Amino acid sequence: MLLHEFDPNPSAVINPWGLIKPVQDCPRVAVSCFERGTFDRMVERLGGVEIMRLKKANWDAPVYRTEYKGVEIALFEAYVGAAGCVGDLEELFAAGVEKLVLFGTCGVLDRSIGDCGIIIPTVALRDEGASFHYAPPSDEIEVNPKYREEFIEILDYHQCTYTLGKVWTTDAFYRETAEKMERRKAAGCVCVDMECSAVAALAQFRGKEAFHFFHASDNLDGGEWEAWSLSQNANITGKDKAVAAYVFSEAAGKEFKKRLIDFVSFLLPLYDAEGRYRITIALGCTGGKHRSVAMTEALARALKRQDYVVSVEHRHMELG
Repeated sequence: MLLHEFDPNPSAVINPWGLIKPVQDCPRVAVSCFERGTFDRMVERLGGVEIMRLKKANWDAPVYRTEYKGVEIALFEAYVGAAGCVGDLEELFAAGVEKLVLFGTCGVLDRSIGDCGIIIPTVALRDEGASFHYAPPSDEIEVNPKYREEFIEILDYHQCTYTLGKVWTTDAFYRETAEKMERRKAAGCVCVDMECSAVAALAQFRGKEAFHFFHASDNLDGGEWEAWSLSQNANITGKDKAVAAYVFSEAAGKEFKKRLIDFVSFLLPLYDAEGRYRITIALGCTGGKHRSVAMTEALARALKRQDYVVSVEHRHMELG
């Protein structure tokens, strides 16, 4: 087979360093995702200065230099599909990037993982073509050999659940047949994506570091495909641990929660002394789905720990 003709020579007829020169002040760490809305939120929150563009015949994507907690990072939107994604990464590595954090979506082969569940791949099944140009032929390739434990510590700190497992990487999502699905599940795959094995092969070939993880966005564990949050209408709310962790990740969110709990805890004994047996507390935010829900759940937990009887009703959560 042609895909078995791996050539370990790092130099080719066309080389990324022949087209892309090192970018002055290029961050050594790059952070990326595939979903446009997620990327726009990252840029809106962190800002940044454009330092280069990733260009193809039908693709022109900016790369921004920004800073997060004292660390300079490059932000860019990853190209969907193994070949295009790897091509962009080759150019970023030529520009000066040494480490990559890549956040992707995947379809689950185990519905118990749940919508938006975090998945950390440990091994990728190579059902795409690009990786075979960067690594000797094999069915599988190791993924995330470094930083796995550090990432788990972060998730544990924020009380986010996660799944470790094998990913099936394919470049033909319309050929994910029921028979193939069962074979991949029998091989131990918990999810399917389009880039992971190729990104891992590229990073190993070029001597770079890449950490690649997913959130579950659709379900293939059943007779019919379910879009879940891939439909761009994510059903996650402030009741989800990942959303709550985000709401309370900044100092303002933490301080607001502390002051709210302290204030309500101060008032309730006073109301009790007046003989009031029922108090209604209402919280709201722009969409009524994330921040106010997370804050309400946090307040309810705090009051239950004080032995108050608490009833929670989210009136507009499904409308947000």
